[in-house]
Amino acid sequence: MTPELAHVRARATGPLPLGPGEPTPPGMTRLAYGDGTGLALPVWPDAATPSLLEEYQVAPVNVERSGETRRVLAAALKCCWSDLTADPWPGVSAPVDDVLSAYRALIGRGDDLMRNWAIGALRRLHDSAWLEVDGGVVRLGPRCACWPPASHAQLRELVRRLPGGEEELTGLDVLPVADEADEATASVAVPEGVDEDLLGSFDERRRAEIVAAFMAVEHAAEPVHEARFTALRDPVLRRALAEMLQRRGRVLLQDREAWTSGYAPEVAAQAGTTVGESERAVLTLVLIHSVAIPRADGLLAADSWLSPFPAQPEELRRHTRLPIGELEAALRTLRHAGLVAQVKAGEEAGGYVPGPQFHRLTPQARRRLQEELILAAGPHTPLAAAVRANRR
Repeated sequence: MTPELAHVRARATGPLPLGPGEPTPPGMTRLAYGDGTGLALPVWPDAATPSLLEEYQVAPVNVERSGETRRVLAAALKCCWSDLTADPWPGVSAPVDDVLSAYRALIGRGDDLMRNWAIGALRRLHDSAWLEVDGGVVRLGPRCACWPPASHAQLRELVRRLPGGEEELTGLDVLPVADEADEATASVAVPEGVDEDLLGSFDERRRAEIVAAFMAVEHAAEPVHEARFTALRDPVLRRALAEMLQRRGRVLLQDREAWTSGYAPEVAAQAGTTVGESERAVLTLVLIHSVAIPRADGLLAADSWLSPFPAQPEELRRHTRLPIGELEAALRTLRHAGLVAQVKAGEEAGGYVPGPQFHRLTPQARRRLQEELILAAGPHTPLAAAVRANRR
């Protein structure tokens, strides 16, 4: 596997599993377990994190119920980080009941609505590898190992200030299952000098500008305007930025004076995905009702994948054979992945439109998706026949 593909897969599907003795791809941290296996996670340049976007007043990717998600993560940290003299990860296992009790003590409420929100936050944190949840047990996930050491003092102070939970809550049988890990012998190996050959030739100010632009195009919710980042305007700095992205299987994408990043076409097909068949079917319905139909009516530009015409929930229910519960689960997964967004529609309950990930489509991906939508919406039309003929 090439380093570019390794980075792409880690971004698309989560921490990259490593077999016993398997080398860590360049530019990645190795989380090693006692049996020789491990996980690999990408390292950001100069130990920067997406929190850097706050300095530039750039909005990061939205997290559903972000406040509850942060509080549940804090409650899990309180329960799983038992030795504050050590690093947070891997910590110790803690019962889900204890985490929910700590969360309940933190917010000062224990009603059913708060409990349901906490369960949803546990799912999101598990799916994004911040936590590992196995039935009634919670562990800190591999992403917690990537907290920079400089932040540990602040995290320790946070944990000391958090109230401890004492009430017993019933266990949960609705959570996903995580793999077991040898916590006692886990270790973290962080590579040194990531991208130093590219960044080392720049002075401190220009180096900081390149890193800031990198974090913006990779982690901002929307394309960022080049006026806010010198490295997007300066051709020399932008060339270094493009090389940093290329090493991670990514490319710069420009829309007038705004920039973002996307998967390089040569590795995109090999990236893999956590989106299943149900999610793909529901996403197709959303695209047909919010993009294809308005475009056919002349209400959308031919090359636009963003739409002000939400697909109504009743339309999705009417045109799918999925049970209601499975449909709602698929929509939840698509929202978390940024593939759909839920919006209000005047006096109506709202609907679904393509999410911010559609900003990141390369021209090749846009063309391919356009063809797939033609085949899905009108498989027996002359245009669909032409698409199939071109693919032969």
